[in-house]
Amino acid sequence: MSQFVHVSRSSVAWCHTPFHLDAPDRRSASRFDRKSQGRIKASHEGKCEDHRADRPSICSSGKSKHLKSFNVEFPGVRRFDKWIALIAALAIAMHLGLRFHWSNQATTERIPTMDWPLIMALAVGGLPLVLELLWKLVHRQFGSDLLAGLSIITSIVLGEYLAGTLVVLMLSGGEALEAFAVQNASSVLRALARRMPTRAHCKSGEAIRELPVDQVRIGDTLVLFPHEICPVDGTVISGTGSMDESFLTGEPYLMPKSTGSLVLSGAMNGEAALTIRADQLAVDSRYAQIMQVMQAADQHRPRMRRLGDTLGAAYTPLAIGLAILSWWLSGDVTRFLAVLVVATPCPLLIAIPIAIIGSISLAARRGIIIRDPSVLERIQTCRTAIFDKTGTLTYGRPTVAEIIPGCGLSAEEALSLVGSLESYSKHPLASAITTLAREHQLASQNVSEVHELPGQGLVGVVAGRTIRVTSRGKLAAQCASDGNRTLLKSLPPEIAGMECIAVVDDVIPVVFRFRDQPRKDGAQFVQHLVPRHHFERIMIVSGDRESEVKYLAQLIGIQEVHFNQSPEQKLAIVRHETQLSATVFVGDGINDAPALTSATVGIALGSNTDIASEAAHAVILDSSLSKVDELLHIGRQLRQIVLQSAVGGMVLSLCGMILAAFGLLPPVSGAILQEVIDLIAVLNALRATRAPRHLTDFDQRGSL
Repeated sequence: MSQFVHVSRSSVAWCHTPFHLDAPDRRSASRFDRKSQGRIKASHEGKCEDHRADRPSICSSGKSKHLKSFNVEFPGVRRFDKWIALIAALAIAMHLGLRFHWSNQATTERIPTMDWPLIMALAVGGLPLVLELLWKLVHRQFGSDLLAGLSIITSIVLGEYLAGTLVVLMLSGGEALEAFAVQNASSVLRALARRMPTRAHCKSGEAIRELPVDQVRIGDTLVLFPHEICPVDGTVISGTGSMDESFLTGEPYLMPKSTGSLVLSGAMNGEAALTIRADQLAVDSRYAQIMQVMQAADQHRPRMRRLGDTLGAAYTPLAIGLAILSWWLSGDVTRFLAVLVVATPCPLLIAIPIAIIGSISLAARRGIIIRDPSVLERIQTCRTAIFDKTGTLTYGRPTVAEIIPGCGLSAEEALSLVGSLESYSKHPLASAITTLAREHQLASQNVSEVHELPGQGLVGVVAGRTIRVTSRGKLAAQCASDGNRTLLKSLPPEIAGMECIAVVDDVIPVVFRFRDQPRKDGAQFVQHLVPRHHFERIMIVSGDRESEVKYLAQLIGIQEVHFNQSPEQKLAIVRHETQLSATVFVGDGINDAPALTSATVGIALGSNTDIASEAAHAVILDSSLSKVDELLHIGRQLRQIVLQSAVGGMVLSLCGMILAAFGLLPPVSGAILQEVIDLIAVLNALRATRAPRHLTDFDQRGSL
């Protein structure tokens, strides 16, 4: 079987039924946004009916029903951390105000009035934390928040209500910030649902009516308007055009469509209207399958322990053990309280969130959006890098790689002739030829008698010479019918990649070969990952063809490749690799979304696709591999600063705990010492907002 992918040349057929688009809706296929699904108003209102009770429906008359049909739940906030933090902050403010007002007034009250706001805050915010503490004790879980819970109890016993409320504020505030920063994973499904059309245009005779997608039956005739998303899998029965399937298949080119061509749900139609026959119900179509895969991937999203909890797991038992030992040896309960006050893990509770927020701010200034803050902690632990091909390691657009003219014709002359004719075509490869002609500053020649017949290619007369542009397969079929074997034998042998054939005056062949242009810095970026960032395995997982993927892998130096992979297969590979070691997956299309969700770290390159951006843990806005390297360096800096602040703070706290255990540091002095340690840890954590000296460490000029 030939390794070539022959793109047929076909004519542009006009839609037989008149229709009009509003001016704001005339947009190119590459600029689809979520609003395009609602350009054509529904002619009638009605509720969707599920014709198959045992299958989920992907259509409804409203977005909420659309989501509900997939059994996607959107629970509210389970915890009330933000409200607890607000109550604690208000209580502290009221306490300080009352304290200032009554600073010169003597009081005989057992509990001063200024302490009542703090007591109420401890009752509202401290009680849930204490209950959580008891639950963790039962389940033998020891983390940094466990020690903070003990500190709250200790502060109440000591009557240090302000200290206890501050701990409540730190705990609840940190949880609220994290909950606010991390988007709920179900937003990916919402983004998928927004893109999927809920209405279809069904043709019956000469009339076209609009109906809900889930009412489309197998065999129905549907009309796809220009720039419209295909609602179901089907086959073209009338019309000629092209469709953008890159979001679904990974193919980097607009795919030509003519009678007999298959179309996928979720692909976007090009400039011409197409009439298709529905081959699948909406619930069985390709896009619905991706939504179901995304839902399954969302349910299996990796759960990672935060670095603070990892450190706290060792620090907490040590602090509690030292406090109990000092009490038991001395018989003085004050020493127990003093050790716990000094041991409050504020460097873990404050410094780590500050460092993370600073790193998020730094990344945003560099054009990197961090959707999941924990990715900054995890990225330095990743040892396997997995890349999509199209739009990630390549630019995602075809370019002319080689021109092979026949005898009696130079490459420049061939480019000028064919480029002049291709300026009249909307074929996906035509723009690559015309772009190259402009780059060589070749003047456009006089063109006449242009026509593009279905299955025969583009034909015209350029400067008095007959030019025909077709594929090798079509040319071979025509030569066989004409008995002209000489022309076919004069062609160079087939090689991997895309090509088209131009024939000048029916005797001189010209071969144009195309490639999806690799990023110029791709090889240097890939080759520096092992020595600089300690990756152990690098692979490509792509939905593209074997020849294209292997060509790129050889060019940039990747040995392990997986080609022709569906979203489900990509997901399976990423899950398997993630079980072996932490993974980074870099992709840019809808077909990458499940893999982005399930990798240890998912990075979406570019922001052109809502679904990929929603699924990823981080989004690179300007689609550059150098920004991926910057993210790696920001994560490395964060980890260093966090370890300095957390470990350094715990070491200083440990020294204070030893002094408190020997009775050399009373509780009040211990609290002051802890505040000093906190200040040092926080100041160090603020360094995360500053960019390191070198954000990239590879040659970005490239050699491709």
